[in-house]
Amino acid sequence: MLKLKIILFLVFPFFINAQNEKISAEKLKQDLTIFKEIRKKANSGVYKYRTPKQIDSIYSWAFLQINKPKTLLDFYKIILKITDFEGSLHNDTTLPDDFQKKYSSGNLFFPYPVKLIKNKLVVNFRNTEIPLGSHIHSINKIKTNDLLQVFYKYYTTDGYNISGKSIGIGSSFAKYFEIEYGSKKKFAVEYSLPNKTEKITKTVAGISNDARKENFKKRYSLPIDSLQYGTIKGKYAFQVISPNISLLTINTFAIGKNAKDKEYLIYKKYLDSCFQYLSNNSQINNLIVDVRNNGGGTDPNDILTFSYLTQKPYRENASAYVSFQEIPFSNYFVYDEKEPQKQLEEKNDFEADLKEEFPKLEEEKYPQDEKFNLLLQPNINNFKGQIYLLISPRIASAGSLFGSLVAGNTNAITIGEETMGGYFGHNGHTPIEYELPNTKIKTQFSIVNLDQDVPKKPNQIFGRGIIPDHEVQQTYEDFMQNKDTQFEYTLKLIDQK
Repeated sequence: MLKLKIILFLVFPFFINAQNEKISAEKLKQDLTIFKEIRKKANSGVYKYRTPKQIDSIYSWAFLQINKPKTLLDFYKIILKITDFEGSLHNDTTLPDDFQKKYSSGNLFFPYPVKLIKNKLVVNFRNTEIPLGSHIHSINKIKTNDLLQVFYKYYTTDGYNISGKSIGIGSSFAKYFEIEYGSKKKFAVEYSLPNKTEKITKTVAGISNDARKENFKKRYSLPIDSLQYGTIKGKYAFQVISPNISLLTINTFAIGKNAKDKEYLIYKKYLDSCFQYLSNNSQINNLIVDVRNNGGGTDPNDILTFSYLTQKPYRENASAYVSFQEIPFSNYFVYDEKEPQKQLEEKNDFEADLKEEFPKLEEEKYPQDEKFNLLLQPNINNFKGQIYLLISPRIASAGSLFGSLVAGNTNAITIGEETMGGYFGHNGHTPIEYELPNTKIKTQFSIVNLDQDVPKKPNQIFGRGIIPDHEVQQTYEDFMQNKDTQFEYTLKLIDQK
């Protein structure tokens, strides 16, 4: 599935009053109890990275936070802490629909886009107040490290991964600051100039939401990271870049909805023509596969692509299961359909599909039927040279499943940064959503707990993303020149070999 994130809009002036209204502790406890029971019954990944004792512990903490009435936003932050703690990039939590409709451009935001470069927060925007590339040490006397720790809950990643949270920080820093600390007219920024250590403090004015969006569109790093945010138009490309090097770029696996979709069939034909060309030109013995912008997509695009890179039979999953066949707590379930009769039909169809793919209860789980996870064969035109896989914190879901298969089951040399998607597995494929009765907060998660068909490797750690063989981050100097550090490193590595 595509990596979806928390959606936040901004408020009308009268939202300030609604923002301060408090909900009774009784209602909050009822919602938290329902939330807990839903996730324990329906979410097969609730104990994937945390023990029952750890999960019970965070709920004990959460209940202690709501002994008194709280605002909706304060309760929302508690729910975010829990969903982030579970460790699934497919966990998403949103404020109520009617609450979001009250959002507008009335609030004020931190004015400049920022970027994390080797764990330093730098200004990512040319302006006349705080120079481009300046290192931010604190905002309103809150140290940067403390800000980042607080903001991590707004962007979920698989397992214990932190690198992927840089994607959320880069795109939504100002929004996270606003919802965490409220609208601010001014920001006291402590920073140091590029390549300097002396700290300077300057107060800058907050800007409107529309101005914030425009500044982000004009961020300095746009030439390098334009595909990490927003709609991806160039989904895939192939080119020969030297007599012995070719480049396959796959920016998304959202290429048609299924194997019968016209877009998928066009992609399949395109891939076959590319690898036929490589088969007929054996002097091209180095293939760079760039999936650094791939946040996921749909089957079977990822598995199809992998068939051209492996020389051994393979499966999509080593195993997969769900924890139910019939939707639990269906009175809180969010349906696509609006009419009761159509909702019943939707429910029946959904449960029938689950019973077909996950037919038998075994040790309190419903394992996937083998016919849905067949042993697959390499494509006849599979590449037999050296593969170089470029990875980044943006890689998630189907993107990380593909990357894990390549990293684990081919001769690929992986280059870049740890992915936000897990190497050994994740929860994915089938997202469902519930709405809590009192606060109307919605919570979404994916129900298929899968272990990917990958081997154990010395550098791969349970609960982490794909760890590169060569960890290469963009340097500060390359950021200032908008250079592609990982790609240039790969070309030099090939040249050395």
